[in-house]
Parts: sequence; C-alpha cells; structure tokens
Amino acid sequence: MTTRREFLVAGGALATAGRALPPIRGRAAHDIVFRRGTVIDGSGTPGVIADVAISGSRISAIGPGIAGRGREEFDARGRVVAPGFVDIHSHGDESLDADPRAESLIRQGVTTIVVGQDGSSRGAGPAADAFANYLRQVDAWQPAVNVAAMIGLGSVRGAVVGNADRPATPTELVRMTAAVTAAIDAGACGASSGLEYTPGAFASREELIALARPLAARGLVYASHMRNEDDRLLEALDEAIAVAAGAGCRLQVSHLKTQGPRNWDKLDAAFARIDAAAATGLDIAFDRYPYVAYSTGLSNLFPVWSRDGGTDAFFARLDGGDTATRIREATLAKVESIGGWDHVMITGVRDAADRALEGQRLGTAAARTAVDPYAFAVALLQRNRAAVGMVGFAMSEENLERILAHPLAMVCSDGGAIATDGPARRGHPHPRGIGAFARVLGHYVRERRALTLEAAVRRMSAMPASRASLADRGRLVVGAPADVVMFDPDTVRDRATFEDPFQYAEGIDVVTVAGEVALAAGERRGSGKGRALRATHRRQ
Repeated sequence: MTTRREFLVAGGALATAGRALPPIRGRAAHDIVFRRGTVIDGSGTPGVIADVAISGSRISAIGPGIAGRGREEFDARGRVVAPGFVDIHSHGDESLDADPRAESLIRQGVTTIVVGQDGSSRGAGPAADAFANYLRQVDAWQPAVNVAAMIGLGSVRGAVVGNADRPATPTELVRMTAAVTAAIDAGACGASSGLEYTPGAFASREELIALARPLAARGLVYASHMRNEDDRLLEALDEAIAVAAGAGCRLQVSHLKTQGPRNWDKLDAAFARIDAAAATGLDIAFDRYPYVAYSTGLSNLFPVWSRDGGTDAFFARLDGGDTATRIREATLAKVESIGGWDHVMITGVRDAADRALEGQRLGTAAARTAVDPYAFAVALLQRNRAAVGMVGFAMSEENLERILAHPLAMVCSDGGAIATDGPARRGHPHPRGIGAFARVLGHYVRERRALTLEAAVRRMSAMPASRASLADRGRLVVGAPADVVMFDPDTVRDRATFEDPFQYAEGIDVVTVAGEVALAAGERRGSGKGRALRATHRRQ
C-alpha cells in the first residue's frame, strides 16, 4: 500500500486533505464522493487510489476520477476509505434505548454491531414473537449504528428452566429449541452461549448441541464464551468444537484468550486445536479485543456452583459453614491465578454510596479500610445485590499480538456504546468499548506491525459480516449499503485508558451510515440511520 507521505509527495498535498471540499453549485451527480483516497475494500487485497461515490443509501461508483460531482465531497488524499467496521462481539445495545447516538462506536468507525453475546440477549422469552418484537424495538430506537442480534442460550434457559443447576426436562428442551428456532426465523444471526455465567453454565453439552442444531440448516454460527478461559481452557475449547460438530453448525470462539500467567503457554495448543478442527471441515473462527485485561462481573470470581439458584441463594452460601469456606478457597485460588486482588479493578456499582470505588483496584481499596480483600469483595457484592463490574488484568501482550495476527481471527470490542456525556456515561468502564478498533489500527498495525492495514480492515469488516451472515455488509463494492469510514492511517489511535476511559478515538475523519454522514471533522451529524439487520440464511 502506498504510504501517506509517498502519496502526498507524488500528488501534491492540499491543505484540505481529509476535509470536506467546497459545496458545488448546480445539480449533483452523487450525494457524497470521497476523492482520491486509498480504498481498502475489506477483501484483504492491497489498497488502491480511487474515488468512492454514494447515491442515496448505496455505493454507486468506485474508481479513479469518477465523473460528476457530489452534493458533498471529501478530500481523501492521504486517507484510507474502507467499509464501516462490523463489531462481531458487542454489548452496545445495552444503552442504545437510552442513548441511540452510539458515540463511542461511530467515533471508531463502527457502523454495525453484533449483539446478544455471551449467552445473554433480549427477545429470548418463550413467546414466539419475542425476538421479532425486539428487532422492531431496535428500529424504533433509530440508532446511529446497525444492530444484528444473536439469540442468547443462557437467556433462553433462564426464561424456560430458571436459575437452577439441573438438566432441562424433555418438555423444557422442546420449548427452548422452539424459542431458538423462532428467533432464527425472525432474523437472528446466530446463537451464543455464556458458559461461565449463570444460568448458561448449567447447560450440558447435549443441551447445547440440541439448541445449536437449528442453526445448521440456515448456515448460522454458534458463538461461545467457553466454559473456561484459564486452567481448563483446552478442555473448554474441545467442548465448543464438539458442540458445533455435533450440531453441524459453524463455530465462533468468543474473545479467545489464555487467562492467567500460568496459562499463557497454552496458546500453541489452542491454535493447534482450532487448526485441526478447521482441517476436518468445521467452519471455525474466533475474535478478540486488543487489550490484556478482561471485563466481567465481580461475582464471576466466585465458583459457578456457588451461584446456583440466583443472588439470594448465592448470598446464603456466603454466610458461614463449610460451604462458605469452600467458596472462599476457590475464589482465592482464582484471584491468585490472575495475580492478586490488585489485578482486579472495580468498574461499576449499583449502590451510589460505593460510587467512589469505581476505577479503584480492589486490593488497594480494601487496604485503605483495613479490611481483608475477600471480605471486602463479599460485602461489596452484598451491598450492591451482586451488581458489581470488574476488570481483570490477566493476559499476555505477546499472545494478544499472535491472536490478532492469526488468519482466523477478527477484531471485536466486547464492549458497550459509551459516551462522554449523557446516559451512556456510566461507571468506570473497560476502554475497549471506546477505543478497540482505533487501537488495532494505531497500535497493532502502525506501531507494532503485528498485521497489515489491509488484513486489519478485513478482520473489522468482511470477515465479521460473513460470520454474522450479513451478506451485503463489510465490503466496498458498488450496490452495497453505504456504510463507509475514512481515516488517517498515520494518526488514528485510541485515547481511552484504564485510568481515564472516557476519551474518544482520534484519526477517524468521516463515517457514513446508510449514505448519511454521521461524523465529519470530529462533529456528529445525522438523525440515526441505523436499523435492525436480519441474517441472510444459506443452506449447508
């Protein structure tokens, strides 16, 4: 790919590079034209210098020197023009009803999110039209980004079986399968499991295979937050592969990681299992966010069996006796595996009285009050009815680069839609929700050179769109929806940090969604052109 410096020297830089060109007079041939940018189309092939024209909600022309002016034109010299990014693993819909602006997403160039992850989704009720109603609700929000959704198998189990650690009865399994099938018929782009979370963790392998079978006939993906991502990572990966193979469906391993220093050397074995499964014909891939810390609920440091039956049952087990001792031992072992209590950051609480703890390391916070860290954590959970978020610092930077560079990898945020103001500014979140895609482009492409720019764009566009069965997304081709991002490859970067997460990315110049400008020169525009996307089914 021609570098920005080489291109500007060859072509003669104008002061307006990257900015809107003056408006034209008279009739325009196109609504929007990006002029003389490096077009990286999402296929992974090298970028080329070309124009991209948009008419209405579609891309109308791509090529050098497109004839006819646009109603609005952007000088893309020295910039990359690419498909709007597709976040294959997002929790962005959790705040879109309250704040449909999706600020952190648009400002990273993300135009489509895939939600319903980790086994948890809306629209998972037993009513046949529950999922269809949810997708209609998304349209009513008029979000700034498009939303594709998976059906969460944990939510389905919770709606039918409840929070108990027991096998589903045959009747319950029929009802759960019907709920999955109804969601697929309504447009779900796959099904997800969250096997470290309750009640999804109580599902057997056989139950998961049964619930994933309806995916196979439509060519949809089973996305799994596996049962374990640390000491039993390889066994959990074997299970995920077995579920997909048993159901005959595609497999997406969610946020692949080797958690805890004593497990960092398992990456080669994990890759070997993935590559072997692919060699047998299994359609397998994985995603990862570009950070070495994960985010979850504080209660997930406690063993799954202790959370059987819900919050009240969990708290009752913490109150004393042999069971409480067993819980403490298991939890301390988990915390030791990630490096201790100061590898745990508190990110969100329900009780306003605990708000000052957000952003603090748990070990340090406990020491300030001269309270044992385990007792501090238990009391914090109890005061907040278990609604406490955390970030755990537990992964290897070297492994992260290798994961992002793997040919079956794609980029995700695993984060929400965050804003620096309004209702989407809450707690002290992991910076991945506001910086993941810019971080890949700036840190891992430009600075670390862990992968090429073309490969990174493909992992953010065409690959995730294909995994989510969104046939017309993720590529810059004539006729495709006009979801486009223009960015400066020399300056794009994330600014959000673990200490100060509420900072938008830099270097994203222009974003369009359905042919409407949503971002230009750092200013938000548009009225919310995103919509709920339905999967394009394919026969296997």
